Formats: sequence, C-alpha cells, structure tokens
Amino acid sequence: MKHIITALIAIACIVAGGVGGHFLRSGSAKPAGEAHGDENAGKDHGKEKSDSHGKSEKADAHGKDAKAKGGDHGKEGAGASQTIYYKFSREFVVPVIRNNHVNSLVILHLSIEADSSISQKLFEMEPKLRDNIMTTLITISNDGRTFENLTDVESYESMRSLILMNLKTVVPSGISNVLIMDMARQDV
Repeated sequence: MKHIITALIAIACIVAGGVGGHFLRSGSAKPAGEAHGDENAGKDHGKEKSDSHGKSEKADAHGKDAKAKGGDHGKEGAGASQTIYYKFSREFVVPVIRNNHVNSLVILHLSIEADSSISQKLFEMEPKLRDNIMTTLITISNDGRTFENLTDVESYESMRSLILMNLKTVVPSGISNVLIMDMARQDV
C-alpha cells in the first residue's frame, strides 16, 4: 500500500509540473525567449503589425514599417552614429609604490565612450586596451602626486585625459572619452 501511494504522489507531481510548465510557457505575457534574455525575442521577423483601427502593414525583419524606412536598409540617419559605453570585464588594480614598497592599491572601474561602429573591435582588443591603460596607470602612479589626491578634480581630469590620449595610440578613431565609474584607494 505504501508503494502505491508513493507512486501516485510521484505521478501527480510529474503531471502537475508538466501542466505548470506548459501554462508558464504558453500563458506568459512575454515571449519565451525574452524571459531568458534572448536578444531576438520580441522582434517581429516579417510578421504583420496592425494598428488600433485594424489595418495591417508588413513589417521588415527589424520590426519597422517598410514604408517608414524608405527601402534603404542600413541608411537610417546616414552619418549619425550611436554612442556605446564599453565596460571592461574587470577592474584595474594599480599599486602605489613609495620607498621601494607598496604603499597602497588604487582600484578603478573604467568604461570607454565610443562610436558603435567599433564596439566589436573594442571587445576583440580588450587585452591590448587593458595593457595600454595599465601602463598609463603605472606611469601616473610613479608621478607621486595623482593617486595621493584622488579627490582633487585636477588629478581626476589629468588621469582621464592621459588614459584617453594613450588609448588613441592603439585605437586612433572612435573613442571619445574615458569614464571613471568607481575609484578607491586601500592603504597597505
């Protein structure tokens, strides 16, 4: 008798899980891919859209009306590029050395403001960009004053401009600014 009740409970749980999963998948307000972060979810891929009066227009592969685009794919706002913010995968940790020993550590979270046309290039070049920035930060660390006065606006701006200037030697065009998101110093 115990085995039959245990089997019935197991079957009931499996059926309830299947029915619940079906309702969650099909009864959700969001498309299934959107709930999991799928970037293509929610886009109209060649489906018809209808306005509030019941008329329908054919939408292109990006969900925009064909007549609104004028038929020129990829020439929306010619010359107008979008700005992206490239965030590095890890923070930058810079040792501040005084009298041949580490006096403190400065931790920086940086982002790059750039043209969207170079976003893939930034991703591919992250190790080279990190090396360039670390070299700049070590140089700044050795000047003896910038990391001692982290709250000084002049030090902050000189650090930002030096990083930007040196980044432009690696990526000559497309980078417009270096953003210092967070900065902290830990005395050792």
